[in-house]
Amino acid sequence: MKLIARYLTREIASGIVAVLLGFLGLFAFFDLINELDDIGQGGYRLPQAVLYVLLGLPSHIYELMPVAALIGCIYALAQFAQNSEFTAMRAAGMSRGLALRGVLVLGVFLAILTAVAGEWVAPMAEQRAQQLRMDVLGKGSGVGVFRSGLWLKDSVRGPDGQRLQTRFVNIGQLEADGGLSRVEIHEFDPEFRLTAVIHAERGRYQRAARGEPSRWRLEGVETTYFDVKKTATGYDALHAAVEKTPEFTWISELNPALLSVLAIAPDRMSALALWRYTSHLKENAQNANRYELALWKKVIYPLAIIVMLMLALPFGYLQARAGGIGLKLFFGISLGVVFYILNGLFSNLGLINTWPPWLAVSIPSIVFLVLALIMLNRMGRT
Repeated sequence: MKLIARYLTREIASGIVAVLLGFLGLFAFFDLINELDDIGQGGYRLPQAVLYVLLGLPSHIYELMPVAALIGCIYALAQFAQNSEFTAMRAAGMSRGLALRGVLVLGVFLAILTAVAGEWVAPMAEQRAQQLRMDVLGKGSGVGVFRSGLWLKDSVRGPDGQRLQTRFVNIGQLEADGGLSRVEIHEFDPEFRLTAVIHAERGRYQRAARGEPSRWRLEGVETTYFDVKKTATGYDALHAAVEKTPEFTWISELNPALLSVLAIAPDRMSALALWRYTSHLKENAQNANRYELALWKKVIYPLAIIVMLMLALPFGYLQARAGGIGLKLFFGISLGVVFYILNGLFSNLGLINTWPPWLAVSIPSIVFLVLALIMLNRMGRT
């Protein structure tokens, strides 16, 4: 029985790898076509475009793995049924429980690999890809990635957690090395009265000791201070004073690690980066639903691989007269497309209707799990 289980697992894994490679080739081709418009700008040439596409493949692996697992498993099982191998395995004593156990072991292994890829490999590759674009498109052409400026909210809190100051930060360009260009900071007091506007040509991060807040060294600084003072007639008057300094140390909760994730789509960020940025948004009373949704998807999505393999197993019990490999693959691809669409649909519905993020990302997997259990139950009666 162990020999049969290993053979079953090996063939299913081979089918999944084959389908995944096919999908990756297709997606890489379309990604390269999308990059053709940018080739020739700055230092962006065909080798850089190919490297950018290759760096995006780990993210595609993470996104496509559940669908590839479903189609690859159905393909392998359909071949078994076509050649009557599955019937021979059952005659040799392979029970439904043994087949399900072998599929689940493979599913857990693939889920762990997918989680590792989504947490470490894909985010690092995506960050490197964005840095590549900054190098050859941003600096080379003099145009920043954030053409209209990146706006962030930052807060200064006292030891008791009370908010002492609110700041709105505009970054004209985020450099590939983590530096900042064309920085503008608007500072407000607890009553949201404007107290200062800081303009800086550049900003460089200064690594702080453990437990200390982040520090930035701003260069080419011009600060406009605003203050309300009483006039001789007793009226309040707004006074402004301008001060220019070559350097200025700016203490902030923002750091390069936090800023770097903003150049990456939430779905391609690591769970740790999503958790950190979500905490930062909540501390500054900002809407974090989009990033919370992506965080929960990181937790739930790898488990969908196990559900997909459970859903594919009943196809092996269908005899050749119930449809050839082509028909079974058609059903498998259709189920994969439906799952992919439902993932996007319920994610958007969750954002629009402010559903709990864990529920919005779990609904497609729950629906397919129920469908898999129903099919497995009917399979046991045949």
